[in-house]
Parts: sequence; structure tokens; C-alpha cells
Amino acid sequence: MTVDLSEADTTVSRGTEPQPRQLIVTLFGLYARGERNWLSVASVVRMMDHIGVDGPSVRSSISRLKRRNVLLSARHDGVAGYSLSQSVLDVVNEGDSRIFGRRRATLDDNFLVLVFSVPESERDKRHALRVALTKLGFGTVAPGVWIAPAHTEREAREALERRGLSGYVEMFDGRHIAFGDLRSKIRQWWDLDELSALYSDFITTHRPVLRRAREGQLSDQAAFTEYVPMLTTWRRLPYLDPGLPIALLPHGWNGVLAEDLFADLNEALGGPAREHALKLIHQ
Repeated sequence: MTVDLSEADTTVSRGTEPQPRQLIVTLFGLYARGERNWLSVASVVRMMDHIGVDGPSVRSSISRLKRRNVLLSARHDGVAGYSLSQSVLDVVNEGDSRIFGRRRATLDDNFLVLVFSVPESERDKRHALRVALTKLGFGTVAPGVWIAPAHTEREAREALERRGLSGYVEMFDGRHIAFGDLRSKIRQWWDLDELSALYSDFITTHRPVLRRAREGQLSDQAAFTEYVPMLTTWRRLPYLDPGLPIALLPHGWNGVLAEDLFADLNEALGGPAREHALKLIHQ
């Protein structure tokens, strides 16, 4: 059974806190890979308790993730725990570059144009394609015609192959050469207002955390408590925004400020958070 991380990771909506199952996936992505892709049940409960999620909620969320084949039961030295399934681990590994090594296109770069056609008898595949492309940050030009910066090509190819959808798709390397203002078209193809609002929420929520960190007000435990929910919220945004050229985005695009803030938060909180997490894992 092939599983997409998105099945365990509903996009964080405006004004809502990350769900326990999303936080658990973040914990496994951050800390299980350095522990042979395994965390004990007890260590997950301890870490989630420090984030403010009680044990029953954690166990319920783990059960849901297990049913979806996101987490697999595994015992190490007689201790009960869980590992990320291989398909989800692959997605997490691939996601590192988009989340931590963000690339933004320029006006000199081409676009990746994707055209798909799905028989009426396989409407479920059509829906799966639309969901997959949306989660990869593609914009919609017309029914069955989607577009993204060309640098997303490898990621899109691998994602569609992993989902068994590549047989319905044609991919082209293209450039906008005529008719219509491309800047205006970008607004039609992507919901920039919603994306800007999500960036604004991220900045408003997490900029005070960076200030406190820089003033030395955060212990390792406090850094951990702030870092995991922050990363859980952030890790969906680079997928909704595929890295469009700044010149094609609204003046003063706040995605740049949000990207810089995330980079600073990751640098300030990531190390202390890991130190605290490892203490809880090996307690």
C-alpha cells in the first residue's frame, strides 16, 4: 500500500492549531530518522506532553496513523514503538529540500506544464491527480492543464510515479511568449490572497518567538515547545507556494518575509529543541 504523507497531514487552516497527528508526524520526521527510524511509544507521549497534548489524545492519533499505514508497529529490545512506513519516509526525505532548502524561480526560468486526461470510468484518478497537483503547489490554467515553476519537475515526476498516476499525464517544459499579462495570469492560476493570508498568520504568530529566542528567554524545553508546532505549521506552506518568481508576485510579497523568519527560527530553535527531544527520547 502506497501512502502519501498528506493523508496524515491535513493542511493547517487559518486560525487553527496543528492537530496531534500532524505534530506526531513532525516529531518522527525530525527525530526518528536519527534513531533508526523508530521512536518508543513512551518517548512520543513524553514529547507530546511537553507540547501540551495529553496521553489519550496521543494514543488515539497514533492509532489513526497506524490504520492509515503512516506508522508501523515495531519493537526494539522488547520496547513497543513505531516507525514511519517506507512510503511516508520517502516523502519526508524528499520534502527536506522544499522545506529547508527553498528554491525560488526567476523570470529567466521556464514553467513546467502538465496536461492530463483521465477516462470518465476512472474519475477517482482524476480527483487523485487534482489533489496531488494542488499539494505540490501547481496552479490551474484550465481543466486538465496545470503549471508550476520548472524546478519542480523532478519532485512532480517522482510524486506522480509514486502514486501510480504518471500514465495519465504529459509534462512539458514551456515559456510564456504571448497574449495577456503574465503577472495577472499568475493571480488567476494561484490563490495568492489566501497564500498571503497564511504567510501573514505565520509571521504574526511566530515573530515574537524569534524575539524571545534572540533575547535568551527560551530554555531548551521552551525552544522544543515552540519549534515543533512552528515547523508543523510551516511545512505545508512551501508546498502551497511552489517558489514563483518575485517579479510576478504582488509588490511587497510577504512570503519572502515569512521565509526569512522561518530560516531564522529554524536556526535559533532547531538545535536546542533537538537537545531537549533527545533527552526525552533516551530518558
